[in-house]
Amino acid sequence: MTLFDNRREAIQRRNAPLATRMRPQSLDEYVGQLHLLSPGSVLRSAIDEDRVPSIILWGPPGSGKTTLARLIAHATKAFFEQLSAVTSGVKDVREAVSAARDRLGQHGRRTILFIDEIHRFSKSQQDALLPHVEEGTVTLIGATTENPSFEVISPLLSRSRVYTLEPLDDDDIGTLVDRALSDSDRGLGAEKASLTDEARSFLLRAANGDARAALNTLDLGVESTQPDEDGNRVVAVETVEQSLQRQARYDRLGDQHYDTISAFIKSIRSSDPDAAIYYLARMLDAGEDPIFIARRLVISAAEDVGLANPNGLAVAIAAKQAVEFIGLPEGRIPLAEATIYLASAPKSNSAYKAIDAALSDVRRGRDEPVPMHLRNAPTRLMSELGYGDGYVYPHDAPGHFSAAENLPEQLRGRSYYRPGLLGSEGPIAERLKQWWGETRFRPERPTSDPSDSD
Repeated sequence: MTLFDNRREAIQRRNAPLATRMRPQSLDEYVGQLHLLSPGSVLRSAIDEDRVPSIILWGPPGSGKTTLARLIAHATKAFFEQLSAVTSGVKDVREAVSAARDRLGQHGRRTILFIDEIHRFSKSQQDALLPHVEEGTVTLIGATTENPSFEVISPLLSRSRVYTLEPLDDDDIGTLVDRALSDSDRGLGAEKASLTDEARSFLLRAANGDARAALNTLDLGVESTQPDEDGNRVVAVETVEQSLQRQARYDRLGDQHYDTISAFIKSIRSSDPDAAIYYLARMLDAGEDPIFIARRLVISAAEDVGLANPNGLAVAIAAKQAVEFIGLPEGRIPLAEATIYLASAPKSNSAYKAIDAALSDVRRGRDEPVPMHLRNAPTRLMSELGYGDGYVYPHDAPGHFSAAENLPEQLRGRSYYRPGLLGSEGPIAERLKQWWGETRFRPERPTSDPSDSD
């Protein structure tokens, strides 16, 4: 390394964001992820014994993925090579692998190839890595904020271990903030900076488990605070609020999109209006398409509320039309109204289960002949063949009901609709029981969630 390289690195360290300057230098300094790094844990033992396999670190922004990868390389004395999936291509991968092969052959030193945001690598780029990971030319550490089950190719995933990093809790963020304020070498100790109690509490809460966001917000807050007569910089809560560069984790194309809409629908299904409104607010605040939300409400009204309150479908459709008509921000109100209405309504999935059960019979069986009495007879030939024979016009029967068997002969006795007993569906159940008797009536039975698609 030349004198100019040393000078450049020194300047970069001095001007780097606080979160970069405060990166821990050893595993003992690392904060959080005790489920992965506590003594005796699988990953910590692998690091201590220098037998780290290829791994995928999956976690939200600011949870320490890049820092952990660097510390693993340092602890195992491996050479650390870093690529970004955003800026690197297959050529860069091949060059890194070639250097790793030379390093291993000439010096016996292993290479940890760290690929940040590996979910952004294309299939061909991931394929280019595969043989070298399999042969042990490089030990891969990939970092991703997205579910690797969907974003990393199966052969590469099967040759790696996936470790999930959790968002840091407020105590962890507090430890990092206090460390940065007291560190005069890498941190803000020389600035004689501190936070008011209110500002500190707000910063820990607003960081949302993201260490990078917390430290960089702190850095800007201290820089924006004028020193008092004694040279102290006491950062107020208003300064932290202004310094906070808030970035919602919700990604309209990523895991948070699917996780949040799932939580929203399942909260409605669980009759929890408070949770449902909270997840609605999360989506709206993150810029989710309100029509997407409205469509999910329409589906929930039919699938989860159903015949227990048929008005739920009308309310959901009205909310969709209102949002299309007035847009946001006012459109949040009909969305909230529909959300609370559906969450508070009695629930029935009988229509959902009935159509799926009937579709299952249709798809697995043959096209059974329609019973003769139900067939239309527009011609004399059809009448002579018996089309329409035995059909009783229900409105001519007592109570406007005729107990005719209308299913195809091979399906007689099948019951697809099992009415619930809640809300508006209770009277439906009683009416069907009165018409068809106990043998035909089948009340709903508790079942597990038939679909986890939400």
